Amino acid sequence: MNPTSIKKRNLSGTTMVVFGASGDLTSRKIIPALASLAEQNQLPSEFSLVGVARSNYSEQEFRNLVLESAANSEAMEGIIDQVHYLKGDYNQLSTYQALSKLLESIEQYRSTGTSRLFYLATVPSLFGTISSLLGESGLSSNPPVGYSRIIIEKPFGDDVQSAETLNRDMHTSFDEEQIYRIDHYLGKETVQNLLALRFSNAIFEPIWNRNYVNNVQITVAEQLGIGHRGTFYEHAGALKDIVQNHMMQILSLVLMEAPATMDPIAIQNEKVKVLSSIEIPKVDEVCNRVVRGQYHAGVINSDEVRGYREEKDVDPNSGTETFVAMRLAVDNWRWAGIPIFIRTGKRMPKRETQVVMEFNRAPHLPFVGNSARQLGPNRLILKIQPEEEIKLVFGAKVPGQEYNIRSVAMDFSYSETFREISWDAYERLILDAMIGDRTLFLRSDEVIKAWEIVEPIQKAFSDPGFPLYPYAAGTYGPKESNKLLQQSGHYWHNSLARLTRKNLDIDQG
Repeated sequence: MNPTSIKKRNLSGTTMVVFGASGDLTSRKIIPALASLAEQNQLPSEFSLVGVARSNYSEQEFRNLVLESAANSEAMEGIIDQVHYLKGDYNQLSTYQALSKLLESIEQYRSTGTSRLFYLATVPSLFGTISSLLGESGLSSNPPVGYSRIIIEKPFGDDVQSAETLNRDMHTSFDEEQIYRIDHYLGKETVQNLLALRFSNAIFEPIWNRNYVNNVQITVAEQLGIGHRGTFYEHAGALKDIVQNHMMQILSLVLMEAPATMDPIAIQNEKVKVLSSIEIPKVDEVCNRVVRGQYHAGVINSDEVRGYREEKDVDPNSGTETFVAMRLAVDNWRWAGIPIFIRTGKRMPKRETQVVMEFNRAPHLPFVGNSARQLGPNRLILKIQPEEEIKLVFGAKVPGQEYNIRSVAMDFSYSETFREISWDAYERLILDAMIGDRTLFLRSDEVIKAWEIVEPIQKAFSDPGFPLYPYAAGTYGPKESNKLLQQSGHYWHNSLARLTRKNLDIDQG
């Protein structure tokens, strides 16, 4: 498809300011996303980019960094003369005063509007400081024409108290409607398609409840280890890095009630309601509902990989979890009594994010003998990454004289079905922030509700006596995680296990 054939949004002139412009997030995600938007003719006609960092770059050196980071450098070459750089200390008001003068100069010279999008690609500890100084310098105020908005990356605090403090700090300078808390998982097509699947298809809504659903499983599996993020991961662990944000967001979209409209506020209201309905375990109950683990040396794709404690910048005696599995319960009319299982882990056999909704079995099978021995439960499988697919597993007769029933899968693949360009999550979310669409961003009360669910688990994990089970790299985590399900007659669904005679019914890790 010709990128220029994509309908362009009607956007006012915008200057995007990236704090942390010399950092990893900027070069790996933000610049490639802007380059792709430029290639598809989706950036505002009058667009400028300002990088702010402590690094001692000249403007030309920063422009070279932008071109090197862009997936399509030709697309960025068309706007490279609109790229600027400001060296400054994030903690000094003088940096923001200099930024204000630079923005005024750019807007006057290019005759753009005064729409400003501030992207905080710094360490989270600076979010409150930067937003406060943006307010003190007058940069946070919405102009008569245009806007002033701010994007921040997860994690949004470390617990309930710090998240509330961050919200208060940001609200001293920005209204809630100006704040865009980004979680890139919400920018993925399949995550968004949860809303389309549920609320545009009458065949699913009647069975999307406790009367037909047996259990729900959400898996975020990562094949890679921690890479160069040892210092960060020692502080965060899997609970803060994945469960509190990505998994809670996916869970809320799967379990939420239908919004009255697709208005961002209506959708966010329903997400908050379902998060508020999740039973919060007491600290002394966590050991019965949560399993944590840490990978040790193993083999992945025939390659030997080292254990977590041998990774760079990791304590040799680290008690940080790289795997978490949980059994949750939702105390509302739709889901009462239905177990919700979630798990995430590093160094698992395959990179894979999926939602599995397993339905109740038929109350009676009229087939004689072993004719249905290859028949498993009906499942709806939503694969979010790396492939974006929807799979429905159901029973069908095997061709032949004998009457044998086998589970089969009906697949829908985004890449095979649609010829339209599939947007990267950051492309979509950055453009949504320019448009002012907050649907795929987190609201302050969503963040707090997610932390309230996780906080008792954090406290339990801080006890040196809480079990930390080892698991070999290349496996689906510690075997103890299976017990979370088996005690109620359930099993983890692993899509790596193909639909064969051996594993139709029990797809264990």
